[in-house]
Amino acid sequence: MPGMLTDQIVLVTGGGSGIGRASAIACARVGAKVVVADVDSQGGEQTVRTIKDAGGEGVFVKADVSRATEVEALINRVIELYDRLDCAHNNVGGAKDTRIYTHEYSEEDWGWVVDINLKSAWLCMKYEIPHMLEQGGGVIVNTSSVLGLGGVRGSSAYVAGKHGVIGLTRAAALEYAQQGIRINAVCPGYIPTPAVKRIMDTDPGLEAQFIASEPIGRMGRPEEIAEAVVWLCSDAASFVTGHAMAVDGGYLAQ
Repeated sequence: MPGMLTDQIVLVTGGGSGIGRASAIACARVGAKVVVADVDSQGGEQTVRTIKDAGGEGVFVKADVSRATEVEALINRVIELYDRLDCAHNNVGGAKDTRIYTHEYSEEDWGWVVDINLKSAWLCMKYEIPHMLEQGGGVIVNTSSVLGLGGVRGSSAYVAGKHGVIGLTRAAALEYAQQGIRINAVCPGYIPTPAVKRIMDTDPGLEAQFIASEPIGRMGRPEEIAEAVVWLCSDAASFVTGHAMAVDGGYLAQ
């Protein structure tokens, strides 16, 4: 709905492609001023161009949100630009493969997957929350996954990281509920983001497998996840906190 986030300052990490790009564009479309963060400068700048071409306001900041110094600098830049941070969609995540069993992970690969999914969300919250406390409130939406609510063979590090995002979301929601900060997670089903497409390219049968797992009969679209993020950020969700919202085409209903 137009105007849902009018003049709200919204940060979207991982905004250079996929769900993050769709979220940034959707927030701008309903009136937000959007800061797009990503390690991919080309993708992030393209997202901002799309926002501006549609008449919205956006700015790109390059940041690796698995590194504390870069997250701190990112949040400081948001405050420098706009003097506040109303909403944050902490969206960075990733996986190495869908066919690595638990005993097969190297320590390095396990650490990378958990850091990019869980540590990145925690670092963002660590630096976002103090500003939200100072200004009297705010909204955070973390991207988890249906695999944060269930399991799957061959991707235990990703499953563990996304379960961790939900646990972090719920604990933090309780910590700050009386201080005006709402914290939720969105849990997408299978979405053909660039990262998922790269994994599907390693196995020609994966796309059909992913589609078959969705009762609705197709994979989701990034824009469908973005609509949930916009709603969670808006006052329409003012009584919603600590929730892990599945947007999954019925995947978890099976």
